[in-house]
Amino acid sequence: MEYKLRKAEPKDVSDILRLVKELAKYEEMEHHVTLTEKELLEDGFGDTPFYHCIIAEIQGEGSSDGPKVVGFAMYYFTYDPWVGKQLYLEEFYVMDEYRGLGIGSEILRQLSDLAMKTRCTGMMFVVAENNEPSVQFYKRRGAEDLSQEEGWRLYRFDKSSLVKMATPSEE
Repeated sequence: MEYKLRKAEPKDVSDILRLVKELAKYEEMEHHVTLTEKELLEDGFGDTPFYHCIIAEIQGEGSSDGPKVVGFAMYYFTYDPWVGKQLYLEEFYVMDEYRGLGIGSEILRQLSDLAMKTRCTGMMFVVAENNEPSVQFYKRRGAEDLSQEEGWRLYRFDKSSLVKMATPSEE
């Protein structure tokens, strides 16, 4: 089965959100997805995109069917003051029935090539601990588990914490 990788376009936001929700369901975290198509459109395709996306598609089953989006990678660039530019892989997913065709490997190859062309020093990402197939997929390609190797812990300020910190305290 042939596939094609391409840069995401505004028309892809419904498929991107569908795949985000599918991945979240796989990770048993579907209730955490609150993002809308409108937000995806504004945040990824406005004047200052906050993310970029690679889309994987296959030709539709019937001769009159259009291409079907079966995978994606959402990424952006960050800056590490110790080592410089980094490509951050935020979300990466290929539908279960299309795995094993080399789509994921080709997406990673393209992202690695992009990282090299933009002089990034590495690619960062987070994987759920219980997602052993993905952990092995990345390790086979040379990924290091920084939570074990360097002892880093991932933290987050949620929106309510941000509001509290942003509000001037009364003295």
